Amino acid sequence: MNILIVDDDIVDRELITRTLRRSNISSDITGVESVDEALEQLKKMEFDAVLLDYNLPKRNGIELLVELRNAHERHDVAVIMMSTSKDDELALNCINAGAQDFLVKTEINVFRLQRAIVNSHARADLEKRLYQSYQHTKELAEQDSLTGISSRYHFDESLSNDLKSNERNKTTLALLLIDLDHFKYVNDNYGHDIGDSLLIEVVNRIHGCLRGNELFARLGGDEFAITLTNINSANNATHVAQRIIDALSEPFTIDNHIISSAASIGISISPDDSVNPKELFKYADIAMYKAKSKGRNQFSFFEEAMQVEFLSNFHIENQLKEALKNKHFKLHYQPVMDPKTQQLTGVEALIRWEVDGVAISPDKFIPIAEKSRLIFDIGQWVIEQAIRQLSNLNLDHSQSITMAINLSAVQLTNDSVIDVIHDCIKQYSVDANLIEFEITETALIVEPEKTVQIIQAISDLGCKISLDDFGTGFSSLSHLHSFPIDIVKIDKSLMPSYFSTEKVKRFRSLGQ
Repeated sequence: MNILIVDDDIVDRELITRTLRRSNISSDITGVESVDEALEQLKKMEFDAVLLDYNLPKRNGIELLVELRNAHERHDVAVIMMSTSKDDELALNCINAGAQDFLVKTEINVFRLQRAIVNSHARADLEKRLYQSYQHTKELAEQDSLTGISSRYHFDESLSNDLKSNERNKTTLALLLIDLDHFKYVNDNYGHDIGDSLLIEVVNRIHGCLRGNELFARLGGDEFAITLTNINSANNATHVAQRIIDALSEPFTIDNHIISSAASIGISISPDDSVNPKELFKYADIAMYKAKSKGRNQFSFFEEAMQVEFLSNFHIENQLKEALKNKHFKLHYQPVMDPKTQQLTGVEALIRWEVDGVAISPDKFIPIAEKSRLIFDIGQWVIEQAIRQLSNLNLDHSQSITMAINLSAVQLTNDSVIDVIHDCIKQYSVDANLIEFEITETALIVEPEKTVQIIQAISDLGCKISLDDFGTGFSSLSHLHSFPIDIVKIDKSLMPSYFSTEKVKRFRSLGQ
């Protein structure tokens, strides 16, 4: 066993050496007189135990102890503090500083010294293993197990520290939140293994867009964060965001699957937007959703107007929950007329909502309902009310009329809509052929494989499917063949001017 004695009193040092020689411990002993000499020896060779006098010239023993404990690789060295003082508080201070034991010099004998060395060495070994376990746990907590980049925990800790440093140094920091577009579609259609492989490839490409000194973290799922510190201006964040978008524009090849991916990026700036980590994160999140609402595959900076919009949307979301709970919605029924006979052939159910006597436009609250997934419950209420009303209307008419009901793209990603329609048809004894579900072309490109399954299932129930506003954005005649579409409602922008009248309500097609 290699033992280092640190004591400036040569008599005490020789006394301890002779005591060690009489013990059962086989040892190679080195003696030094100061903290600096001890540190030099500890750099040159490995010691199993250090017998350290508290009272040393220039620097006392605790200073050496602190340096040893701050050097993470030296957690296996057993340190026994020694002093002529019997003060309990001194002994406690030494133990708290990291010593494994404390000996009063006048009480040292072979038995006590031998026991102290053996026990201290065992305690130091245990502490080393505990430290290694702590380091391993810390690494697991700080590192994302899938991608190897920083975890959410490490990101939160680092962002707080970076913002404090940023404030002290009067520098600028940018926070980028990255969310992959339609990643759920990849998991649902290719499986989670392919999804995980895609995340790893995405991380590799993003790494290629960075300098290497940024904090790059996976927050969970398909959401990532990057902090850019000590930047000159917001333009630095612009360049990084654009490089990431460009890098992700090329399709990925994973297990012979060609997968396209894109990202929406939200950016907030400190100190311009906030110096508070939670606020800065919230603002970047708002900006990221703004990028998604603008069409995805782009980046957006946070602006104060976004915060106003966010709070307004949050308020509307809460009001929607209350309206759903208390059934405050109404359905208005727009008549559909035969342009030749001027006879009523059907109606279209249109949801309406008022708050304190003020009408809230569906264009305003439907996107919020979709984002919050309240659209599922709202949509169920609309389907139940509309089919019940259709049953009542046809009791009073000799000729059956039809009912058109709108379905959002989000509703077409949830199988429960099929059960709701089926149960309502059965409950109200309505001919399914009289029910028409309107979808938009946008719905056909969101999770298309899932969408076509649900649309086909609705069609199999006997209901008609109509494509609304054909020609307004993603027009493709292939949709008429890829989906079971019975009716096409052509937008007036595609119609000759002499057709642009209120009399033109719909064009019917058999998909031919």
